[in-house]
Amino acid sequence: MGIVSTIGALPLSIPSPPAEWASFSLGPLTLYTYALCILAGIVLALMLTVSRWKRYGGNPDVIWDVAIWAIPFGILGGRLYHVFSSPDAYFGPDGDLSRIPRIWEGGLGIWGAIALGAVGAWIGCRRSGVRLSAFADAAAPGILLAQAVGRLGNWFNQELFGAPTTLPWGLEIDPENANFPDGMAADTLFHPTFLYEMLWNLAGVALLLLLDKRFGLRGGMMFWAYAAYYTAGRVWIEALRIDDAELVTFFGVTQRLNVWTSILVLIGAIAVLIYLGVKRKSTGTQSLYLPGREPAVTDETDADGGIHSHHADTEETNSTTRGNLVETNGSKENLPETEVTPDTPRENDSRP
Repeated sequence: MGIVSTIGALPLSIPSPPAEWASFSLGPLTLYTYALCILAGIVLALMLTVSRWKRYGGNPDVIWDVAIWAIPFGILGGRLYHVFSSPDAYFGPDGDLSRIPRIWEGGLGIWGAIALGAVGAWIGCRRSGVRLSAFADAAAPGILLAQAVGRLGNWFNQELFGAPTTLPWGLEIDPENANFPDGMAADTLFHPTFLYEMLWNLAGVALLLLLDKRFGLRGGMMFWAYAAYYTAGRVWIEALRIDDAELVTFFGVTQRLNVWTSILVLIGAIAVLIYLGVKRKSTGTQSLYLPGREPAVTDETDADGGIHSHHADTEETNSTTRGNLVETNGSKENLPETEVTPDTPRENDSRP
């Protein structure tokens, strides 16, 4: 009886944080919790991607080189997609163009982030001499992890919730908040769609890592598996949302733009996965590097006369390897080819 009474006394809803939690001051700076969640997601994604790239046998420094291009492009693309897919807040009768650069207020579209982020990643990969498909495979679980963490920012901003619900995990929204729907009772609870997507994404990270461990998805397959999984969840989660969005009608069915986009990407991702799976049987696993850009290998003889190979990219030479070039003090030289000769005994060698 006591346990039943305690359970009955628990609040059957998810509270939203106080409005003042959305930002805080640090000296003259104002920090926004949404932006911190996005930043935390990026950091965790990079850590996971570096770990996976090292397991692939690649130089982890490459990930940072590519990220310098991919992250800014991705943020810009995400913001542009949001602005043009939800134009009323910026270009409508009561729109405010000054809100366009205010990313900290919320509003990053994943499709724009992926599309323009891929352009940035392509630039970084070309400069580093690695295949875009290899980088995308390594980064895919990290991207999904970043999306999961970033969704926490929506909770602090009290945004991106779904239709009213009576479920025990319904989300409370402050009636004074600008995102509270007009005409609804102050005690209305809403589907916590940000939480649905966060949990869906975290489960997806675990699933992708398991699939990679089991099947070794390469050649872009891991990335397209991510795209298929994410869009499968986004279709039903997006359909629950009630915030302003562009509506598109296909075949007499009117739905949010992101629902149709998710369906199209889902179909495309499954088709590409099938194609890559068939192609993989005939071509095998590709190198991480672009043709002619593989890291050079040098050989050294140790104190016992043994020969060991290692990559020429070392801190001791104060040089960095990019492909098959060594950059030293601003100059570039082709790495010499080293012949491996059999181990020969030395004069005072006591070994038989």
